Amino acid sequence: MTDAFEASADHHYYFVTGRLAESAVRGIVAESAAEKGFAYSIGVMPITVAALMTPKWLLRHLDPPDEATHVILPGYLAGSLDAIRDAVDVPVLCGPKDCREIPEWLGQPPRQISLDEYDIEIIAEINHAPRRSIDEVIAAAISLREQGADVIDIGADPGNRCPNIGDYVAAVVDQGLRVSIDTFDPWEASQAARRGATLMLSVNRSNRQPAVDWGIEVVAIPDTPSDLDSLRETEDYLSSRGVATRLDPILEPIGMGLAASLVRYATIRGEYPDAAMMMGIGNLTELSDVDSAGVNLMLLGVCGELKIDSVLTTQVINWARSSVRECDIARRLVRYAVRHGIPPKRLSDQLVMLRDPKPRPYPDDALASLADSLKDNNYRLFAQDEQVHLISAGLHLRDDDPFRLFDRLMEHRQSDNVDPGHAFYLGFEMAKAVTALTLGKQYDQDQSLHWGHLTRPETHHRIARTSRHRQTG
Repeated sequence: MTDAFEASADHHYYFVTGRLAESAVRGIVAESAAEKGFAYSIGVMPITVAALMTPKWLLRHLDPPDEATHVILPGYLAGSLDAIRDAVDVPVLCGPKDCREIPEWLGQPPRQISLDEYDIEIIAEINHAPRRSIDEVIAAAISLREQGADVIDIGADPGNRCPNIGDYVAAVVDQGLRVSIDTFDPWEASQAARRGATLMLSVNRSNRQPAVDWGIEVVAIPDTPSDLDSLRETEDYLSSRGVATRLDPILEPIGMGLAASLVRYATIRGEYPDAAMMMGIGNLTELSDVDSAGVNLMLLGVCGELKIDSVLTTQVINWARSSVRECDIARRLVRYAVRHGIPPKRLSDQLVMLRDPKPRPYPDDALASLADSLKDNNYRLFAQDEQVHLISAGLHLRDDDPFRLFDRLMEHRQSDNVDPGHAFYLGFEMAKAVTALTLGKQYDQDQSLHWGHLTRPETHHRIARTSRHRQTG
């Protein structure tokens, strides 16, 4: 438990932290000091994570400046400060565990986190666009824009030239959208450029010569993923001829060189510090049996740190069906994290979909006393301790199997309170409760389970349904 505190302009506060949080603490305390008018200094201890400090270890390293009037320690040390207080001549306080809570702990209003900014462009591909009608491609493009896409990529059919590829491009451009074309066919690329495409994916030794005449930006790739020399040669060829170029060393799937490909991105960024770069992240999300949100956040994090300013994604496979929206959320989290030097934690729960950030179980004694205090026979459902709890006046049933729980209810004297409609309602709610138990989610009766940005609003039925069967207890 942290010490209650109100910062004063008359004091000098010495904040103690570890190396990992140094950047974040400096920025946060500087803002708070400007707001509250106090003096401060930062003591960075020779340890990476502040949570690993112990009082005995800290005493060997703690050296407050003479002007300090208070020493502020991380909240992890709360409850074990006696030895430190005895060794220091000024008051020693425990701040919060999370440095982002320092302003509020210092008496400032809670900080409003804005995730409006981002600096990674999302290119969303419509795969095999020529296999669809133009109207279908327009509808898909508009939907992708609504999900967060900045550029719509028209994916051509490899080896099967589309004679009216320009019509597809022009139709999407007419919707006010920026368009890229994904083809190795120089003729398709030239037609797309003529009808309004502004970016071409992709160019290597095989088609770089005609790329000079298209008049649009291109993405340069190596001839084979591991051949960075060929990427360097293509970049030199294009830049020397005035062709705007983005570099993409090509992300490879797990089992086919993922780690090595990430190293190549870092290598190219080091060699071309100011070059525009792109990463085709669909090579990982589409080719891994895993929900895409976490993968997208990790890859956008790599892009944010390496200043890779565009990603190409698609959402063909079902487990990646919301990738564009996930990338839009992820790029905002990444921008905030990189800019402020903090992990993207407690900023937004929109990508926490399978589980919840922190379930809030009721104390056991609270559930036990609820049945004694209720005066009506409406049913309250709770999900915790690996069981579904059903409570009403004088009744508290629990089981990890909702079928057994319902059977026990029907054996009870209150079973005449359950008609078919009420039974359906209880079944619906208990299915949600079991889902919450299975995944570690918070269950609140008559409220949607929280699925991050995929949460669907739910109409509340309980009051209308149960009021017709209310009995006095």
